[in-house]
Amino acid sequence: MRALLTVIVVVTLAAFSTAQPAPASRADADLRGAIDIHVHSLPDDRPRALDVAEAARNARERGMRAIVIKSHYEFTAGLAYLVRKQVPGIEVFGGVDLNRPVGGMNPAALDYMAKVTGGYGRVVWMSTFDAENQVRFSKEDRPSVIVSRDGALLPETKAVIAAIAKYNMTLATGHVSPAEGLEMIREARRAGVQRIVVTHAMNPPISMTVAQMQEAAALGAFVEFVGGSLTTPDASERMNRFAAAISQIGARFCILSSDLGQAGNALPTDGFAAFIAAMRARGISDADLDLMTRQNPARALELRQ
Repeated sequence: MRALLTVIVVVTLAAFSTAQPAPASRADADLRGAIDIHVHSLPDDRPRALDVAEAARNARERGMRAIVIKSHYEFTAGLAYLVRKQVPGIEVFGGVDLNRPVGGMNPAALDYMAKVTGGYGRVVWMSTFDAENQVRFSKEDRPSVIVSRDGALLPETKAVIAAIAKYNMTLATGHVSPAEGLEMIREARRAGVQRIVVTHAMNPPISMTVAQMQEAAALGAFVEFVGGSLTTPDASERMNRFAAAISQIGARFCILSSDLGQAGNALPTDGFAAFIAAMRARGISDADLDLMTRQNPARALELRQ
């Protein structure tokens, strides 16, 4: 398996371009300096619209500051190191998603990522596709990653949170239930975790209420809103709900990101720009958009302002 993964990465990197970014036009201005903490790309176990180098190159050409590459099943810290060498002029970060292929709630995964060359493994997503909450929501009959029992976090979950604090990484709550996510945030604060993001809090299978998101913000977490596809029948109503929730939570506690890269959807940069435009059209001010797309993501990644 290790040899196969090496071949995949080498083949992907062979196609990288080192071209310098094109001058930005006025139409690109809304992405200048922006940071997208939720980008999917190849190599992956499912179809994606672009590879990791293309994702970085597109972001650089739009004047963005940084992106975070997310895979549900593989570490992306090493990819971030390689892409930075091949596509200069854009900060690229990776992380690990604690699904079953990396052992679920496995602090050893963080011990490994902390040592990966470059130190670009910045985000730890608690389980997503394999989360018990996700498997139950999807009505699937398969093993899942369990993080709590009877309202209390399991020891292995607490061990992961302690490792996040030890290595000064960013905790993202993944696809756990709202109650589990809030308990993770409380435990993270007790353990000394400095940066927390509630992963696309209003999207299924999380579906937090505004009151729950306000509680997460009061505990010190950022609440993530993802644009996703804006061509679905429910997109306009979804944007309305997001804008209303942001107004009630406060932009200083929120982050906008794309959660794009899936085959058939808009490219991450295009979808991110469209999401920002949709929020602006619903009355979100430029100052608040700057907070949610530049300043807050920078804080979530511990980047210099």
